[in-house]
Amino acid sequence: MADISMTTVVVLCLAALAAGWIDAVVGGGGLLLLPALLLGLPGTTPAATALGTNKAVAIVGTTGAAVTYVRKTPIDVATAVRIGLAALAGSMGGAFFAAGMSTEVLKPVIMAVLVGVGTFVIFRPDFGTAPATGPLPPGRVLAAIGVAGVGIGFYDGLIGPGTGTFLVLALTAVLRLDLVRASANAKIVNCCTNAGALAMFAWQGAVLWRLALVLALFNLVGGTLGARTALKRGSGFVRIVLLTTVVGLVTKMAYEQWVA
Repeated sequence: MADISMTTVVVLCLAALAAGWIDAVVGGGGLLLLPALLLGLPGTTPAATALGTNKAVAIVGTTGAAVTYVRKTPIDVATAVRIGLAALAGSMGGAFFAAGMSTEVLKPVIMAVLVGVGTFVIFRPDFGTAPATGPLPPGRVLAAIGVAGVGIGFYDGLIGPGTGTFLVLALTAVLRLDLVRASANAKIVNCCTNAGALAMFAWQGAVLWRLALVLALFNLVGGTLGARTALKRGSGFVRIVLLTTVVGLVTKMAYEQWVA
C-alpha cells in the first residue's frame, strides 16, 4: 500500500462499501469495485493483482450477505451448495487462465457484459416477479449446476465483474425463483466462486492483502446492509437497482474508455 495515496484508499473504501451493498441486492458489486481498483492502483500493477484483490474483498461482503439472507428468507441450502461446489471448481479453472489478461482487455469486456444484462432486464419487465411453486425438478437443478455453477463460475475466476448479477439472472430463469430468493441463493454460490478464484490468485501471489483487509471491512458492512434492504423492499426494488447500476457504470466506463 506504500505506492497508494491516502485519498485513493479512501475512495476505494467508499467503492467497497457501495459495491457490497449493490452486490447483496442484485449482484455485480465487482462491476464497481474492480474498475475502481484498475484506476486506483499504480499503472504497473498487473490486471491479475486487481482481480485477486477484488476477490479477497468480495468474499467477505458476500459471506456477510449470505448469512443475512439465510437467517431471514427461505433458501434451499442443499441445492445452492451443490451449485456452489461446481462453481468453485469452475472459478479455479477461470482464475488459472486469468494471469495473462491485460487491463485493456478487461474494460471493453466489462462494458459488453453490462449492456447485455441491462438489455435483457429492460425487455423482460416481468422477469423474477412470479416464482414457480412446488419442488424443483431434478432436470432444472442439473441445468443450474451446469450454467450457474460451472459456466458462471469459470467466468468469475477469469474476469469476475457481474458474476453475482449473472447468477441472479440464471437462477431466476432456470429455477424460476423471484429476484429476492435468487439473490439469496446467488450469495451462497458466489461465496464458493470467490473462494475458488481467491485460492488460485493467492497461490499465484496476485493479492494485495493489506489493502484487501481494509476494503473488506467496508464491503462487509455494505453487504449486510444491502441484504437487509433487498429483503425489506422486494423484487421490484431489486430490479430498479439493477438497471440503475448498469446504466451508471456503462456511462462511466464508456467515458473513461473513449472520451477521457
